[in-house]
Amino acid sequence: MRQTRKVIITCAPTGSIHTPSMSPHLPVTADEIAAAAIEAAEAGAAILHLHARNPATGEPSPLPRDFMAFLPRIKQASDAVINISTGGSATMSLDARIEAAHATKPELCSLNMGPLIFDFSAAAKRVDNWKNDWEREYVETSRGRIMYNDNEFIARIMTDIGHAYGTRFEFECYDVGHLYTLAHFADRGLVKPPFLIQGVIGILGGIGADVRNLAHMVTVADSLFGEDYVLSAFAAGRHQMDMCTQSILMGGHARVGLEDSLFIDKGRLAESNAEQVRRIRTVVEALGREVATPAEAREMLALKGGDQVAF
Repeated sequence: MRQTRKVIITCAPTGSIHTPSMSPHLPVTADEIAAAAIEAAEAGAAILHLHARNPATGEPSPLPRDFMAFLPRIKQASDAVINISTGGSATMSLDARIEAAHATKPELCSLNMGPLIFDFSAAAKRVDNWKNDWEREYVETSRGRIMYNDNEFIARIMTDIGHAYGTRFEFECYDVGHLYTLAHFADRGLVKPPFLIQGVIGILGGIGADVRNLAHMVTVADSLFGEDYVLSAFAAGRHQMDMCTQSILMGGHARVGLEDSLFIDKGRLAESNAEQVRRIRTVVEALGREVATPAEAREMLALKGGDQVAF
């Protein structure tokens, strides 16, 4: 693993899992997403991992117009690296999930390194009153859905977006097998280092939220990629800050945001994404490391620069 004193903080402000009924602080409209992202960048996030929402209903949206309603505003107000999700939602078609990346030609995209069961149905138990008709079914039926990325589609994203636009990737690895899939594509020459490996821990269907699991993923990644990768990690839900801290202790980076957890402390909702960024920044600095600027993140990840995107 490549290690530096600088820690890249990524913030994922909204995602596609949580619904408006789960927290009044979840950004949904373009104004809310833009404000949340800008505030997170001001708090220290060098990378913003972004999904879009239907502004009327709060449903996850793959539409470029919904992304473009907030992307230019974020870019004007911040130098943060903008990372467009190609994971979208398990309810979206594969083609729909990459529409925004084609339209925006970003510096960075997320790329799920394989299929997995993506079960967040237990979140429904915490909601008494649903604001929108779609929400309850969307959450409860997640136990029967698969987030689908096969190797053909992964290769297509690498070529049609990565090669075509000079976009690099946040390789989301939900289990150890995803590391081997990434190594397969690296051996084929479809992607080149440095690899940003995002360990996604604690999704029901992926590897469990245990620091020993993260340590094992690092051991495997070291054997496959040596010094050719940087590690970032987070856990979904209540283990968010624990796993981010463990990643930092191991010489890696961290991702926070309301996409991954709605809470800042046990039983207390985070009032903003920036609150989570400030919390993990405190951890970074208490451990004697420094928060990376967007410019430093671009250098570490060999990104093309914010002047070469289409928004």
